[in-house]
Amino acid sequence: MRVIVCDTYEEMSKEAAKIMAAQVHLKPNCVLGLATGSTPVGAYNELVAMYKNGEIDFKDVTTFNLDEYYPIKRNNDQSYYYFMHDNLFNHINIPEERIHVLNGEVADPEKECADYDKHIVEHGGIDLQLLGIGRNGHIAFNEPDENLVAATHVTGLTEDTIDANARFFDDIKDVPTKSLTMGMAPIMKARKILILINGKGKHAALSKLLSGEISTSCPATMLNMHNDVVVICDKEAYNG
Repeated sequence: MRVIVCDTYEEMSKEAAKIMAAQVHLKPNCVLGLATGSTPVGAYNELVAMYKNGEIDFKDVTTFNLDEYYPIKRNNDQSYYYFMHDNLFNHINIPEERIHVLNGEVADPEKECADYDKHIVEHGGIDLQLLGIGRNGHIAFNEPDENLVAATHVTGLTEDTIDANARFFDDIKDVPTKSLTMGMAPIMKARKILILINGKGKHAALSKLLSGEISTSCPATMLNMHNDVVVICDKEAYNG
């Protein structure tokens, strides 16, 4: 596990974008696993700037997002489908048919999850998976529990996660209590994992990740079993 400690969020974002751009340059038809939340926005902004400057081409890239609220309509401005288009997809030349985001509108969420895993396999798996981390150590919406689920699945959100996401909604009662999330297996099968961590609020989760211990009470610690993980964090997250 390689750890890059940056002075600022802006520096973090630039470092992350460089690694993601390098993946696209090395394999133009690569499969990227993408994350939502406030942390990766800076990296997405950097990638958009690179595209507009003619430094990167996304026309052959395929993406799979980690998760989506359930139930939620895709045109809801708090859906991750909307988030990804607003922050990245609408500003680059990736074809819509190469974009994969779990559908929070489906009547059969279990089938949606099973089909999603099949699509990942059909595309040869994920070359580079971008992750964030929750205050409680969750990755995607794999929340702390006695057992973690391997496959993409429907899951309930913990009170801590609902509270953390409430700032994006008009009222905490509007925050969905369930989500569709990529499971631990497709994440861990990614050939390379890039995890971004910033702010003092993430210090405890980062410390557990870097402790070398593995526990389902902090799902991110499972990354210690992967052979190619890059952690990019700022000093506030690293030092607490």
